[in-house]
Amino acid sequence: MFLRAFTVSIGLLVAGPVLAADKPGPGDWPRWRGPANDAISKESGLLQSWPKDGPPKVWTGKNLGTGFGTPSVANGKVFGVGTRGGKDGVWAIKESDGSEVWFTPFADPAKTAPQANGPASTPTYYDGKVYAVSGNGTLACFDAATGKLVWDKSYQTDFGGKVPTWGYSDSVLVDGDKLICIPGGSKAAVAALKPTTGEVVWKTEAVQAGGGGGYSSPVKTTVGGIPMYVALLGQSGGLIGVHADTGRLLWRYTKAALGGVAQIPTPIVQGDKIWLSTAYKGGSALLQLVPEDSDKVMVKELKTYNTDLMNHHGGMVLLDGYVYFGHGQNNGIPACVNFKTGDLVWKADKVPPGGSGSAAYLFADGLLYIRYQNGLLALAKPSPKEEDFRIVSSFKLPPPNTQTNKESWPHPVIANGKLFIRDQNQLYCYNIKASMN
Repeated sequence: MFLRAFTVSIGLLVAGPVLAADKPGPGDWPRWRGPANDAISKESGLLQSWPKDGPPKVWTGKNLGTGFGTPSVANGKVFGVGTRGGKDGVWAIKESDGSEVWFTPFADPAKTAPQANGPASTPTYYDGKVYAVSGNGTLACFDAATGKLVWDKSYQTDFGGKVPTWGYSDSVLVDGDKLICIPGGSKAAVAALKPTTGEVVWKTEAVQAGGGGGYSSPVKTTVGGIPMYVALLGQSGGLIGVHADTGRLLWRYTKAALGGVAQIPTPIVQGDKIWLSTAYKGGSALLQLVPEDSDKVMVKELKTYNTDLMNHHGGMVLLDGYVYFGHGQNNGIPACVNFKTGDLVWKADKVPPGGSGSAAYLFADGLLYIRYQNGLLALAKPSPKEEDFRIVSSFKLPPPNTQTNKESWPHPVIANGKLFIRDQNQLYCYNIKASMN
């Protein structure tokens, strides 16, 4: 008995550090839009301005594979998706120097013409595993240490999905014992799977398909004690909320703010309010969720806009009650909205000097990091007063090491005092700590 107790004790001592190693560090960026799904980094002590050519570059990761997916960072590794050797795959490189740890191909690329750009999903790191979606809708789970494939599912075969024009682009949400994904298929608009096995927990009945394709990712909120996942499916499918425990459809919104062609930005969700903004002849809306009973929620429009205010695909950031984002069709003109009322606080006349195209937003240590489609990276001081909003620094990223000079779309990522910028088949790592100590 003593021996058995001693063995168990030793086992617990050994298992403790192993379990701890599976959890992301406090400065890591383990999923799309960061630890809290809000594009906000909690890091401090970062550079408040940059030299003319940008912050010091630490390393460049090369030959990662073509793609537009934003990277994630956890436990000393940077993860991403890319097309390499005719296959969509997930790569892991060392955070310290950019050298490759593993690459695992797991799907054929999407067969739609524009998808020569490569996959666009951000890998999700959770409990020692990495989850990613290919352009053709293959959702796969990998061992984060070795890259070994653990399980996979097909949005097309398993859920009746149809590949959107630019390929599937959602980044899955792991919420405890459920993995939430958006197949947008005839068998399931949204699905919850077991993260360990891929087994289906529940499926939300399909809603009307067609119209603009959905390229957004799920968000969780709780309203009136009802836990729910919010998913943007596309123009005809609309914005929906499903019960977190059962997948039951609680509400559906298909009115203002939804454009055609593609519905891309992740909605800003906080409590019972949602800020939704899309392009392609879309617009914006501030919505309020009002529970009617345990299985039904009413959606109330508080403020709506047509094409005079819309976010293309650069994302939005909520700071101190104000939403900051780039406005315009294929444009990133800075704009600020009051999240409580939906009122437009200000909208700039044009993009910052040197910038063009859509703009991806991230916030850290008092400043916005804005990455423009043409490769300009800007550092801005946010303010609800337009006269106080200003560009502090900017620099142009090096030309991408690819056969064609494609758009610069992946969002900036900040982890452990470093700024990571994906550009096609390479990744730049910059030191943005104010002190080297």
